[in-house]
Amino acid sequence: MTTEAPSPTLADVVAVLERMYDPRWARDWDAVGLVCGDPESPVRRVLLAVDPAPPVIEEALTWRADLLITHHPLLLRPVHGVPATDHKGRVVHQLVRAGCALYTAHTNADVAAPGVSDALARVLGLTDLVPLSADDEDPVDKIVTFVPEAAVEKVIDAMAAAGAGEVGEYQRCAWTAVGTGTFVQGPPPPAPQLGAMSEEDAEAGDEPHGLHAQHPDQEPGEREAVEERRVEMVVPRQRRAAALAALRVAHPYAEPAADVYELATWSGPRGIGRVGTLGTPTSLREFAMLVAEALPGTAQGVRISGEPTSVVQRVAVCGGAGDSLFDAVRDSGADVFVTADLRHHPASELRDRAGDGPPYLVDVAHWASEWPWLAGVSNRLEGAMDELGRPVEVHVSTRTTDPWTFRLPSPGGVVR
Repeated sequence: MTTEAPSPTLADVVAVLERMYDPRWARDWDAVGLVCGDPESPVRRVLLAVDPAPPVIEEALTWRADLLITHHPLLLRPVHGVPATDHKGRVVHQLVRAGCALYTAHTNADVAAPGVSDALARVLGLTDLVPLSADDEDPVDKIVTFVPEAAVEKVIDAMAAAGAGEVGEYQRCAWTAVGTGTFVQGPPPPAPQLGAMSEEDAEAGDEPHGLHAQHPDQEPGEREAVEERRVEMVVPRQRRAAALAALRVAHPYAEPAADVYELATWSGPRGIGRVGTLGTPTSLREFAMLVAEALPGTAQGVRISGEPTSVVQRVAVCGGAGDSLFDAVRDSGADVFVTADLRHHPASELRDRAGDGPPYLVDVAHWASEWPWLAGVSNRLEGAMDELGRPVEVHVSTRTTDPWTFRLPSPGGVVR
């Protein structure tokens, strides 16, 4: 007889999401994370969408989703209330009544690796991806300590629980090597006066702690050699104090040796946008056709600025609005930039500077540029929950939430 795996809680799923898209990576102005939902409630079905728009809410409730994950926030700007008479308040009430939680991963998903722009680059066939505008990695330190063999696992566990040993999506990462620690036992500290001890210590008859307590048979002045392990773990700098405190509590010595190294920072794989390479050079027209075929259809379609026969191979992309990245695009040496929501003046200025040369522009619908990200989230989330032994069913919404519904070509418009 087989038994079904237990359903994860909302808190379990959120923990996985926040390892994929750490809320600390979000921009200061953003609003990411859990919008509504009980962390203790079970999650069996998860719906993914770009927007928390009415068609998506209807789909989530009809499918009886327990969790809706969207890229765009429902409550980006502060509100004083969520009455059901207001559009956004009505969405919150609908979700709460149906027992469906809402979670948002926005700019933290934009800069993640892999993130929104990685997905856009992949569907266009780009390789050798690097950030268009890289984020500096969070400051990281390395703690090195020396632990008797019997206490190694206890110390590593304690430091990991305090935030050390996280590398990417891996936890409790440590490096160890066997060595020998030597020391000479000093005289034991003088016994404390009874008045200086707590009543509990006095009643318990506590002995001094530390190396002397570990080796009570050793005489002062005697040389000792102990088999120890060198343990190295990385830790985010903001968690360094907590990790050191945990080390001291778990370590059997009263004064454990510990070294802290502040590691150099560098531009990591996180950042806004991506730059990659097409397998073979192609014309701007052919490339634009590739973009149109790779992304979901919208009324806008694809707009292009540049000579159709121009040759392109190095490509910059940014899911969502990307005209703030024009300087980075020029510096990247990209032949063409694929993004959304291009405004008249910034686009005109960029092309005026370029003359007949690159970078050329390919402008797509905002929703379409971010939709490919959902498939990657689905695969990673399902895989992570399967590894935990708590699988969930994940579905990607196909409801189009692009606000534009149809387009009329201008009579006598330019056709090339």
